Amino acid sequence: MFGYYLELALRSLRRAPVLTGLMVLAIGLGIGASMTMITVVHVMSGDPLPERSGHLFYPTLDPRPLDDAHRTSSSSNGEIGIGHDAAIDNFTYIDAMALLEAKRAPRQAAMAGGSVLVQSADPHNAARPDFVPAHYVTSDFFAMFGLSLPSGHAWDTQDDARRARVAVITPKLRQRLFGTGDAVGQTMQLDGHLFTVIGVTGEWAPQPTFYQDVDSGHPFGHPDQVFIPFSTAIDLDMAVNGTFCWGKDNPSGQARRTSGSCAWAQFWVELDDAAQVSAYRQFLQDYAESQHASGRFPRPAVSALYPMMAWLDRTNWVPGDVHLQLALALAFLCVCMLNIVALLLAKFLRRSGEISVRRAMGARRRDIFAQFGVESALVGAAGGLLGLMIAQIGLWSVRQRPDDYAHLAQMDPAMLFGTLALAIAASSCAGLLPAWRACHVPPALQLKSA
Repeated sequence: MFGYYLELALRSLRRAPVLTGLMVLAIGLGIGASMTMITVVHVMSGDPLPERSGHLFYPTLDPRPLDDAHRTSSSSNGEIGIGHDAAIDNFTYIDAMALLEAKRAPRQAAMAGGSVLVQSADPHNAARPDFVPAHYVTSDFFAMFGLSLPSGHAWDTQDDARRARVAVITPKLRQRLFGTGDAVGQTMQLDGHLFTVIGVTGEWAPQPTFYQDVDSGHPFGHPDQVFIPFSTAIDLDMAVNGTFCWGKDNPSGQARRTSGSCAWAQFWVELDDAAQVSAYRQFLQDYAESQHASGRFPRPAVSALYPMMAWLDRTNWVPGDVHLQLALALAFLCVCMLNIVALLLAKFLRRSGEISVRRAMGARRRDIFAQFGVESALVGAAGGLLGLMIAQIGLWSVRQRPDDYAHLAQMDPAMLFGTLALAIAASSCAGLLPAWRACHVPPALQLKSA
C-alpha cells in the first residue's frame, strides 16, 4: 500500500506545483536555519574525549579570604561536590602540589597554560622566532588524556623533580623548526632557554580545550604546540594565563607563582570506579578541613569534584549569543511549521470530493489518514534536502566569523541524517491535523453536493 500512497502523493504534488514549492521552501528555510545553529551548539558542547571523559574529574577548593567576592558557584548535585560554595576554578601552587604529592588517584596532573617565544637553536635555521601557545604539565598528563607520541616519549616523575629542560612538541611545530626530519634529540629555545625535544605528539585537538584555564577566553582555538614540565616552567618563571591573587600582599615574579594567595594552576585526576571517586571526594574534603583548621582557608571548608562533562557545563563555554540564536532559529522553524499546517489543511480540504469518492468505494478513515501522511512526509523529505543546502550555506557563513569556535561549524554524518529526519518528522507532525480533518469529511454531504 505504501507504493500506492506514494504514487497518489506524487500526483497530488505535481497538480499544484506552486503550493508544493511554497511548502518545500518553508520547510527548507526552517530546517536550514535551525540545523545551522543546532550543528554549532552540537560541536561546541560535545564530549572532547568520549573514550576517557567518564574517568576524568576536576576538583575545586576555596582558599579565599572571607571578604573576597570573586566568582562563586554551587554544586547542585550531591554526588558531584561536597559543601555549598566551592568557589574558584584554579589552584594555588601550594594546593596543587599538595594534591599531586598525596597521590590519591591512579593518575593526577597539575598544569597551566601560557605563551612562549620559540626559536630554533640553529642560527642558520630560517624559521623566525614567534610566540606559540604552550602548556606546562606534570608527567601523568599524556597518559591521562590519551595524548599519543608516535615519535619519542614523554618525561617521567624524575624529570619533574629535577626540573628537566625537556619538551614535547606537536607535528606543526616540528615541521616549522626541523622540517620533515626527526626532531627527537634536537634542541630549541623557549623564552631564550635551551630545551631538548624528547617527543612529538600525534594529532590531538580536543574541542573545547577542557583542560585549560576557564578564563583563558579561547576554549575552541589556539591548540597548544609545546608541552614542558610544570616544575621547569615555575623554575624559569614562564608566563601563565590568568592569575588571580587576594590579600594585602602583592607578590611578583616567582613568588607570585608559588604564593598561597594566588590561584593560576589547574588540576585533573583520573579515577577508575565509583569507590575511587568516593574515596577521593572524601580525601578532598578532609584536606579542605585540615587547611581550614590550620587557618590557611579562612572560609568554611568546602570542596567539589566535577566529572568532566559536569565541569564543562559549569564553565559555560558555549557563548550566550549562540544559545539565543538557537532559540530564534527554533522559533522560526515553529513559525514555518504553522504555515505548513495551514497550507496542508487548505490543500487536503480542497480535495474533499476526491476523499468522499474514495470513502464511498470502501476506503477507511485510516487509509485516508495514511495517504495524506505519506504526502506530508514526502514534502518533508524534499524540504529536508533543501534545508541541507541552506544549512551548508549557513555553516559556511559561520566559518567566516572571527569567533574562535567558527572553524568547528562542520556538519558530521549524524547531523546530515538528523536534518532529514527532523524535516520528515516536522512535516509529518504538521500534517497530522490536516490529515485528521480530511479523513473526517462527511462523504454523503460531498457526494450529494457534487
